[in-house]
Amino acid sequence: MNTLLSLVLMFAAIPAAAVELTVSAASSLTESFREIAAAYEAVNPDIRVDLNFAASGVLLQQIARGAPVDVFASADQATMALAAQRGLVVPATRQIFAVNSLWVVVPPQARGKPASLVALAEPGVRRITIGNPDSVPAGRYAREVLQQAGLWQALQPRMINTQNVRQSLDYVARGEVDAGFVYATDAQAMPGRVHRAFQVPVPGGISYPLAMVRTTRSPAHARAFMAFVRSAQGQAILRRHGFGSP
Repeated sequence: MNTLLSLVLMFAAIPAAAVELTVSAASSLTESFREIAAAYEAVNPDIRVDLNFAASGVLLQQIARGAPVDVFASADQATMALAAQRGLVVPATRQIFAVNSLWVVVPPQARGKPASLVALAEPGVRRITIGNPDSVPAGRYAREVLQQAGLWQALQPRMINTQNVRQSLDYVARGEVDAGFVYATDAQAMPGRVHRAFQVPVPGGISYPLAMVRTTRSPAHARAFMAFVRSAQGQAILRRHGFGSP
């Protein structure tokens, strides 16, 4: 009896393993979601939020291949719509949680700042970094705007594709390119290392949706995290990092 009681007490003393919640989020959400995850864990000590950052299109492919993800946060509506069409997320849980804007940034040492899309075609702008439009929403936004302006083909020889918007930001910060397309929030993440040249008008704006992945094993926790992102505390964190509220 004493042995049995000892075993019961021993197992009772072992803390329950924390529930792991995997959140796949667009690269531009890196700083804000790290802070949101820390704040969420502070009020939910039994939850551990594992963050996975990459281009939205790359995250979509990971989920499609069976990656164990609970919540998907995309930098654009198109990628989330594709996830819904493929049955990868629960459509009823899809919600917009933030908005952003697209900018052209230049290195601090740049002699001049282009003031418009047309100025990107001037001789002084030799290299322009852009997220791969096939997988990076920021790149797709930029391509669409340049196509509408009749500049896409002319600027193609100057374009350097990157795997995500943060890589584009790094190229500009290191002075390896003359200009780059990034989000306002990305520019804010590197104060002093890049300078904003001008805002790029994106028809319809830029909104960020999130949704619960259909294969989640923790639907209640996934919903709770999503609610926290949209809560007053979550929105305050996003605003501190330059995002707007929907």
